[in-house]
Amino acid sequence: MTFLLYGAYGYTGELVAREAVARGLDPVLAGRDGDPLRELGRELRCSVREFPLQPPETVAESVRDIDVVLNCAGPFVATAEPLVEACLETGTDYLDVTGEFAVFASLAGRDAAATEADVTLLPGVGFDVVPTDCLAARLVDRLPEATAIALGFDADGDVSRGTARTAVRGLGEGTLVREDGALVRLPIGSRTRDIDFGRGTRSAVAVPWGDIVTAASTTGVENVTVYAAVPPRVQRLLRAARPLAPLLRSRPVRFLLDRIVSARVDGPSPESRAGNRAYVWGEARTDDGETVVERLETPDPYDLTVEASLAAVERTLAGDAPAGFTTPAGAFGWAFVDAVDGVTWADQSRSASSATRSS
Repeated sequence: MTFLLYGAYGYTGELVAREAVARGLDPVLAGRDGDPLRELGRELRCSVREFPLQPPETVAESVRDIDVVLNCAGPFVATAEPLVEACLETGTDYLDVTGEFAVFASLAGRDAAATEADVTLLPGVGFDVVPTDCLAARLVDRLPEATAIALGFDADGDVSRGTARTAVRGLGEGTLVREDGALVRLPIGSRTRDIDFGRGTRSAVAVPWGDIVTAASTTGVENVTVYAAVPPRVQRLLRAARPLAPLLRSRPVRFLLDRIVSARVDGPSPESRAGNRAYVWGEARTDDGETVVERLETPDPYDLTVEASLAAVERTLAGDAPAGFTTPAGAFGWAFVDAVDGVTWADQSRSASSATRSS
């Protein structure tokens, strides 16, 4: 069985490649830039495959003999579609580590085609969205009558170049929530909440996290909001910047910011990652006010991404993932996050009059 890692020389991709080899796996390292790809391949003694994502026939021929593709090349809104098209043509299972809601929504729309082709489409097998997806599934397992889910995270550490470039693409777009099954766009900073993520109450703001698509797919609940811990002063800045949204959406500004990110952002060091933790919170609520709360504490988001993505690859290679579009918890159950060393659950139930409050 063969597994191809696309974007192997990027920050996340290289972490995954090194751990895969350490585990005794033999990934085919792939990407668009031949020089860093060949250098990494020589160091890890892995075969390499250099190919761009156009034209389609080149991509298809490059994955035709592959059983599973793991895409670590962001922004995924640009890389997922050509790889998925090739995988559907060749019968290759597709996984990625995206957190981009647009990618989840697009791949969900390919469910019928993937089912017919007997291909797994499993995006989000990293920190985006394994912990939150598994937490959402466990919440609804505990409260099957839930009609609304709120999720959130409070994470230490810096971001990689790819994550920062994805954030640049979202500047000026506001945020998104799921209400009665529809994705609703709101001004950035307009929905806030004080949340105890597990290390004290923090102020948080709604963000367009992938769970606005995946949590609904996993649980069937059609009201989903995702929050990220953000200091109040930053929330005030976000609200103050709303008039600048058209400028931030302009192509010249995004191009300039993308160039700055590409030149200056690398990603957290191994020493930094070793000390980082992430705290994930979730709440399920029924129409009559019954509420259940769950919390997770995880290792550094990038370290979690490495372990979770390889666990998903191994299970998909073993035939454990269903055909069609699926999510991490949809494919492997809410306990899938426990495949990552260092994840701990903190079970708590709270009434509708609990200490968290929304605004």
